[in-house]
Formats: sequence, C-alpha cells, structure tokens
Amino acid sequence: MAEFIQALRVAPLLQYALLTGLLASVACGVVGTYVVARRITYVAGGIAHCVLGGMGAAVYLRDVQGVTWLSPLHGATAAALLAAGIIGIVSLRFRQREDTIISAVWATGMAVGVIFIARTPGYQQDVMSYLFGNILMVSGEDLWLIAALDLVVVVVAAAFYRPFLALCFDEEFARTRGVRVEAFYLLLLVLTALTVVLLVTVVGIVLVIALLTLPVAAAGQFARRLWVMMLLATLLSMLLTSAGLAVSYAPDLPTGAVTIVLAAAAYGLAISAKGITRRMRRQRTRKAAVV
Repeated sequence: MAEFIQALRVAPLLQYALLTGLLASVACGVVGTYVVARRITYVAGGIAHCVLGGMGAAVYLRDVQGVTWLSPLHGATAAALLAAGIIGIVSLRFRQREDTIISAVWATGMAVGVIFIARTPGYQQDVMSYLFGNILMVSGEDLWLIAALDLVVVVVAAAFYRPFLALCFDEEFARTRGVRVEAFYLLLLVLTALTVVLLVTVVGIVLVIALLTLPVAAAGQFARRLWVMMLLATLLSMLLTSAGLAVSYAPDLPTGAVTIVLAAAAYGLAISAKGITRRMRRQRTRKAAVV
C-alpha cells in the first residue's frame, strides 16, 4: 500500500486511473441502481459486449484509414448508444422478445469487432485492454470524455429521478399518471449505455456487469430508499475501484479482476451482515413475546 501511495504522487498514469475510477463510480452507483431495480442487467450485458464492435471500427479507421483523432473510447460510445437504441426501439415498436434482440445485438457487435480487429495490422493492445480491463491505459484526452459522459449521466438521472422511479417499480401506475413510459425507458437505456462505456475503461467489457450490479446489490441490503441506495452504491464503488487499483499495483495483477473480486467479497459480507441482523431481530422478537 505504501508503494502505491508513493507512486501515486509522481505517476500521472496512476492519477488518471484513480480519477477515472472515482468518476465512473458516480454513474455506476446512480444508473446501476436503476438497472438493478428495473431488472435490465441482461440489457446492459448486451450493450457491453456490442461495444467491441465500435472499438474495433475506431481502431481500424484510425490505424488503416488515417482518422487519427479517433480512439477506442469514441467507438465504444457510438456502439453503446446504437445498441441501446436498437434494443429499445425494436422491443417497443415491433413487440419483439427482448432476449432475442439482445442476443442478436450481443453476437453481431462482437463479430463486427473481431472482423475489424482482424483487418487491422499489428497486435491491438488498446482494444485487448478494454476487453479485459486496464485502467492504466486511460489517457488525459480519454479522461475528459469520461468526465463529460459522467456529467451527462448524473444530470439526466437526477433530473428525471421520479419518472425513473415510477418506471422501475410500477410501470402501469406511471402510465396512469401520464408518464411517457416508452420515452423514459429509451432514455434509461441511453444512460445505461453511457455508464457501460465508463465502466469498460475501469474493468473491461467482460467484467462490466459485475461492477454495475454488485455494489448496488450490496448497498441494497441496507438501504430502504432508492436515493439512499444510489449514494451507498456510489461510495462503495469509489472504495472498491480505489482499493482494486491499490491492491493490484504491487503484485502487478489485473486491476479490473481484482476490483471485481473485492466487489464480490463486499456483496458476500453485506449478505452475511444482513442475515445476522435478521436473526438478531427474530431472537429479540421471540424474547419480547415470551416476556
């Protein structure tokens, strides 16, 4: 830990990585709560894996076609938004089963990414790092894009808190109150897509769903209100991403994988603590009934 703190003072890459984790945790806590409450983690999974197609296309255009300003993060953002739009519009307008659409988007996105990567000469280390997670690959330019995406996600999610709340817990009641359910569902998918892009920079495509759901699930063991769950999940995500970076630094382990292991441990501890608390309450109730 001391080695990490000392390196953090002088290494810009570590500073970028830590700031990226903190920024992404805000969107993770806010949008992840909506995703878990609405039970659309499978949608987020489809969007996350479709991101590879955008990354592969961006790398191909940059390295082969000479579009030098493109980065994998630009391609990831475009692909995530496109996937969210396709899933939402087809499921709402054409009344198709969501699982079929998600499977198609999932497979097609990854296939397109593999094709573009195959057509790009050389080993694409930056794309592979986004696939499995390498927070140290974030550049200063990427950090500004991450901050902008984070700002959009938080502002929109906070501005439409009540419609999203109604959408997540009682869709029919929301319709009777005049809430445009379809529009807000599409907006929630867009926010989910942007959050997925943020988290891909932290833990990679493969592990993004775990970071989107585990901190929220752990926070949900102790929170009774949605906004409290968001706050707890955000703080826990910040702690986990920072701890994952610190723990993985000295032994040179994959930061994303370490972060997810810590998140799983936190979820396990939360469940255990909740179970112990329930047993203690039951014992107190029984004793009070006897007395």
